[in-house]
Amino acid sequence: MEPAVVARLASAAVVPLVRRLVRRAGPGAGLVDRPVRLGAWLTLGGEKRTLGERDLRKLAEEAVERSARDRGPYDTLPEELRRELADALATALSGLGDLDMDEVQAVRLGAAALAARLPRPDGGLSADAAALLEPLLTAVCAHVLEFFASRSTFANRTLVEHSRDLAGLAADTALLLERTPSPLAEDARFEQRYAEHVGNRHGELTIHGLDGGSVREWPLEAAYVPLEAASGVEPPAPVTRTLAARERVVLRGPAGAGKTTLLQWLALTAVGSGERPAPPGLLGRVPFLLPLRRVLAGGTPPTPDRFLHAVRSPLAGAQPAGWADRVLNAGRGLLLVDGVDEIPAEQRETTRRWLRELVRDFPGNRWVVTARPSAVREEWLADVRFDELTLAPLASGDVRELINRWHTAAGADPAAGRALYEAVLMNPALAQLAVHPLLCALLCALNRHSGGEVPFERRELYDAALDLLLERRDDERGVPVAGGSLDRDTRLRLLQRLAHWMMRNHQSEMATSDALRQIGRALDDTERGPEVVLEHLLSRSGLLRESAPGRVHFAHRSFQDHLAARAALEEGDLPMLLVNAHRPQWEDVVRMAVALGEPHEQTRLVAGLLPVDESEQPSPAAVRRGLLAASCLPDAAGLDDGVRRRVQEFTAPLVPPRDGRAVRTLIDLGAPTALTLLPGPEGLSDEVALNVVLVATRLGSEAALPLLARYRDHPSLAVRRQLAWSWYRFDTDRYAEEVVSGLAGEGLYFTAHHTAHLRALRALGGRSRVQVAAPDYRPSELLELLDRDRLTALWLPGGYRPTENGGRWLHRFPLLTTLVLPEPPPANDPTIPAHLTLTARPD
Repeated sequence: MEPAVVARLASAAVVPLVRRLVRRAGPGAGLVDRPVRLGAWLTLGGEKRTLGERDLRKLAEEAVERSARDRGPYDTLPEELRRELADALATALSGLGDLDMDEVQAVRLGAAALAARLPRPDGGLSADAAALLEPLLTAVCAHVLEFFASRSTFANRTLVEHSRDLAGLAADTALLLERTPSPLAEDARFEQRYAEHVGNRHGELTIHGLDGGSVREWPLEAAYVPLEAASGVEPPAPVTRTLAARERVVLRGPAGAGKTTLLQWLALTAVGSGERPAPPGLLGRVPFLLPLRRVLAGGTPPTPDRFLHAVRSPLAGAQPAGWADRVLNAGRGLLLVDGVDEIPAEQRETTRRWLRELVRDFPGNRWVVTARPSAVREEWLADVRFDELTLAPLASGDVRELINRWHTAAGADPAAGRALYEAVLMNPALAQLAVHPLLCALLCALNRHSGGEVPFERRELYDAALDLLLERRDDERGVPVAGGSLDRDTRLRLLQRLAHWMMRNHQSEMATSDALRQIGRALDDTERGPEVVLEHLLSRSGLLRESAPGRVHFAHRSFQDHLAARAALEEGDLPMLLVNAHRPQWEDVVRMAVALGEPHEQTRLVAGLLPVDESEQPSPAAVRRGLLAASCLPDAAGLDDGVRRRVQEFTAPLVPPRDGRAVRTLIDLGAPTALTLLPGPEGLSDEVALNVVLVATRLGSEAALPLLARYRDHPSLAVRRQLAWSWYRFDTDRYAEEVVSGLAGEGLYFTAHHTAHLRALRALGGRSRVQVAAPDYRPSELLELLDRDRLTALWLPGGYRPTENGGRWLHRFPLLTTLVLPEPPPANDPTIPAHLTLTARPD
C-alpha cells in the first residue's frame, strides 16, 4: 500500500482499533461517535495525569498500522514512512504530558485545536508524512479528549459546567461537538462515505451481449486488463508506472482503447477499492471523475464545489461546505477528466482555459485528461506542464487475458475462450480488431452466441454486434418489450437517425426533447407515442443510455459512429462526410462509411480525402486527411486500384519514420496498413531503424513478426533491446521462434517478463545475459529456469530480494560476474558472492 493514511481513513481506522483493544470505562463526553477509554487501552490506573512514552509509542504504531490496513495490504506500506509517521504521532502526543487540568478543561476547543497545540518533530517531516500526520492526529486527539473527559476528577464537574456555559442546556455534552464541529472531522466522515460511493458507482462494467438471466454487469477489478502507455518514442510501459512518474498527463487513445475504463480503475484504486495496487502516489487521494460531455452539459465549466453536482452525484448535497476547496488546496485530489473528443470543437478552448486555471489555482494535485489522438493538438496543455502519453494497443498476452477474463465472468466455457484466442492468433483481421479492448469484448460476446463463428472484418463485426444487441439478445432471454414490439429494422432506423443528428450537430449526447422530436418525425404514422418508443430504445436496445435526467447518449462512441455512417450512406451525405473529414470527431465516421460503402462510394470517399494538386507541399490538414485515407484501405476491398496507388504514394514520405511524430502517426494508422509501408533495415540509419521497430512492435500484430525478424541481427544495440523488450506484446512461442532465437546477443540482455519467457529462453539453449522484468520474481524460479552453466550477467527489477538464506542462491551460478540492481543490497552482505560486480546500470 502506498503512503496514504488520509483524512477519511483516520477516524474510521482508529475506532475499530480501540473498540477491539479497549475495555470501556463508563460514559464519556460524546466527543467521538464511539467513546473509547485510552486509560484502559494504555493500562493507566487511578488518577495518573501523564501518558507514558511506551504507551504513546504503542498508540502511535497501532493507529498507523490500523489506518493503513483499513484500505489495503499493510505489508506494502513503506516501512520508512510508517516509522516516520509513528514517531511523529508519538512525539505530538507526548505533549499531552505537559497539559494540566485547566488546559484539559478547554475541551470545547475540539480535537483539531488540541492537535494544533501539540509538538512536532524538531527535524521536520517529509512531505508525505506531514500530509498524513494531521488528520490522523486529529482523530486520535478526539479519543484522547474522550479519555480525559471520563476521569473522575473531570467528567462529573468540569464538563457539565462547560456545557452549561456554552448552551445553557441540561443536555448531553455531545452537543459540544455539534456546536463546534471540526472541518477535518466532517471531511473525514464525508470522505469515507464518498469512497464507498466511488466504489459502488465505478466498480462495475457492463457486458454487451450477455444472455441467460438479467446479469449484465461484472466487477471492474475482475474485468480490467492492465494497459500500457508510451511517451514519444519511448517503448510502452505499464500505465501504473508511466502515471506514477508524472503529476499531469494528457492521455490519448482511439475509440475503444480503454480510456474511460482506465479512469474508473484509477478512481477505484485511489479510494482503496481495487485488489491490485494503485500507481504510486494515487492511493488515498480523493478522485473526481469528470466526463466532459456531462460536466459541460450546462455550457459553463463547474467550479470545484460543483464537481459532484455536475456529475449528478447523489452525495452532492451532503458534502461539507468548502470540502472540495480544502481537498484541492491540500493537493490531495485526483482529477480524472474524460473525453475531450466528446465535446464540440468550439468548447475545447474554453475547456483548456478552465483546466489551466484549475491547475494554477490548485497546484500539487494529480491530473489525467483523456482524448482521442487527433482531438486536440500536440502539447495542448504543455504550458501548465502536462506530459503526453498514448495508450498502446493490447499485446497478445493482454488479449489472451481479456478473453479469459470475459469468458470466466460470463460463465462461458473456457474452451470457447481458448479457441477464440487461437483464431485471433491465426487470423490477421481478427488480430487487428482484438487489440482494442471494446472490440475484443465484442468478439467474445459474438463468439459465445455464434458457437465459435466470429466475423473477420470491421463491417461484419458491427453488423453482427447490432444483430446481437437489437434482436437476438431479448429474443433469447424472453424479455418482454415495453410498449409492444419494434422489429430490428425499425430500431436500427431510429438509432441511425439519432446518431445522424448527433453527427450533424457535433454532439456526443442529445436532449431528450430533441430525441423525441426526431423519433416523432420518423414514426408520425404509428400509434405509439415517441415517449414509449424512446423508453423502449433505452431499456432494450443495449445501445442507448440516459446519461442524466433529460439527456441520452450512445453506450459507446464506436456504435454512434457506425450508425451515423450507415445513415450518411443511406441519405447520400458523402459530400458532408468529406467536408467535415478534417474534424477529429468525424474521422471514425468516415472510416466506417468506407467500410460500409459500395465500391463506387468507397472510391469517391477515399479519392475525396486526397489533395487535388498532389504536386504541392501538403498542409498539416491535408496530411491528416491523407492518413485518414490510408487508414481506410484495409476495409476498402472495392476501392479503385488507381486510387489505392495514389494513397500509397501520398503516404510514402512518412516512411520510414524519421522522428517521433512520424512514429506516432504510423501507430495511429494501425495494422495492417502501417505494416505494409514499413521497410526492412537495409540502408537505414540506427535511429530510423529503431523508429521502424518501435512502430512495428507497438502495433502488436502477429503480422509484424516477419518484418521484425529482419532486424534480429541489427548492429544497433538499441534496436535489439527494443526487440528483446517487446516480447511480451506477442505470443510467447511464436516470438521466441521467429525473433528471439535469432537475436544477436552481443551486449544484449534478453528480457523475460514472466516465467514462460524464462522457459522459452531455456528451450532455446539459455542466454548469458538475462533481464528479469517481472517484479514478483522468486529466486527459486530463477534457480530452476536460468541456465547455470551459461549465465554471466543478471539484471533484476526493483530492490534486492534475498531468500531466508540471503543471497547465497547466487552462488549456484558459477559463471555469474555481474548483478544489475536499481537499488543496492544491504552493505557488506556476506551472503552475496564477493566476486560479483554490482551496478545500477547495465554495461
